Amino acid sequence: MLNDLFSPEELAEAWEIIRTGFPLALWQTIYVTVLATAFSIVLGLPLGVLLVAGEPDGVRPLPRWLMTTVNWVINVLRSVPFLILMILLIPLTRAIVGTSVGTVASIVPLVAAAFPFVARLAESSLREVNPSVVEAAQSMGASPLQIICKVMIPESIPSLLSNATIAATTILGYSAMSGIIGGGGLGKMAIDYGYYRYRYLVMILAVLLLVVLVQLIQTLGSRLAARADKRN
Repeated sequence: MLNDLFSPEELAEAWEIIRTGFPLALWQTIYVTVLATAFSIVLGLPLGVLLVAGEPDGVRPLPRWLMTTVNWVINVLRSVPFLILMILLIPLTRAIVGTSVGTVASIVPLVAAAFPFVARLAESSLREVNPSVVEAAQSMGASPLQIICKVMIPESIPSLLSNATIAATTILGYSAMSGIIGGGGLGKMAIDYGYYRYRYLVMILAVLLLVVLVQLIQTLGSRLAARADKRN
């Protein structure tokens, strides 16, 4: 198998595929990952704040039924496997973007799968804030919104950045799976050429490129979190 994998014909065909198909696939993967991560943060961060601030001993207690409902919805969405969620959301995806296949269409299930995960990560980060800092702000007469925006979120930025990095790498992995429904990107390249056409060299190179992207995202996120950490 190794002889066939690195035969001159196989190498020549793999190079042609890499030269013509990989630039677009790489761009699609980055495009989908960045947009899905941004939308997931926009939806997930407020939910994470709500989960912490709305508790009975939080800065802005909310009705128990509302908190129970929010927690239940987040847990249900997190428990559905991504492949099944993509299928379940086909009508919603078609209603939002006009189609259920393609690079843009894959953003909808990616966001739906990721924002509950981001909400839990944000909740975890906000719970790390020193309660005495919040109590000091309350004693100075700060409103709940001021405490959230000027105390809780700024104090938890290093942890939020670290968790955003985890979310981005997770979404990158999900984007590879979206290739099964024609989502485009490196995942589709790996599936099309590795699974359907038995061009394993192309599949291996696509996977290696995904690994490199994960490493780049993790390195960038770790450096940003270290810079934002006041203890450093």
